[in-house]
Amino acid sequence: MSRGIWLIVMVAAVLGGVWGPMEMVRAQEKVLHIYGPGGPLGPMEECARIFAGKTGIEVKVTAGPTPKWIDLAKQNADLIFGGAEYMLTDFILKYPDLVDQKTRTSLYVRPAGILVRKGNPKKIKSLKDLTKPGIRLIDVNGAGQLGLWEDLAGAEGLIPGIQKNIASSVATSAEAIDKWKSMPELDAWITYESWHYRLPDSTDLVKLPRARKLYRGTPIAITTISRQRPLAEKFIDFLKTEKAHAVFKKWGWN
Repeated sequence: MSRGIWLIVMVAAVLGGVWGPMEMVRAQEKVLHIYGPGGPLGPMEECARIFAGKTGIEVKVTAGPTPKWIDLAKQNADLIFGGAEYMLTDFILKYPDLVDQKTRTSLYVRPAGILVRKGNPKKIKSLKDLTKPGIRLIDVNGAGQLGLWEDLAGAEGLIPGIQKNIASSVATSAEAIDKWKSMPELDAWITYESWHYRLPDSTDLVKLPRARKLYRGTPIAITTISRQRPLAEKFIDFLKTEKAHAVFKKWGWN
């Protein structure tokens, strides 16, 4: 046995005798596991990288429709975030034993807007323009956008006109992105401004007047199964700093 390998074996034996196998495993698990929907992925990942750089702790953010990650989250999730306040509430109702509701924290809000094709070929400038003949819309009937277009259109008496132009309805933003990329005949998507910053090459953003904007929150909470609770608390504290807020602003949040 070489001297190097012999030293490794001896150190492992000593640590094993002092800590025991479970302690050794825990010492190697200094990883924060964070789960949530795809909408806040951009700023959450960037904040995770900054936090990791400051603390030396690895942070893994997994995002997308809940069915894609829930089984893994039940095993190792430290934090769960939502793309709207009602999304986290829905999650808690479905998995009441997984989230410590006392730790629920509301972060920043993001405004709704209209995504259009690059160059805005249909010259869409307002919600009213979405009622014109020949305009084809995609609607996300869930994923933080449930009822979003209806709330916006209702305030201006535009529900019938927009409803008749909805060419495709889907349940998640991931599905909407797939259709947006595969169906160039789709002209617009009433969603959050933040999605433009995730899709800069295939969208332009039409912002709504301030008086007509709607907003959704971004909640986060620690799980009941977290093995890194102090670190999870520190991560939430970091998300509330001006540095983290600046990251969210860059991605389309207020």
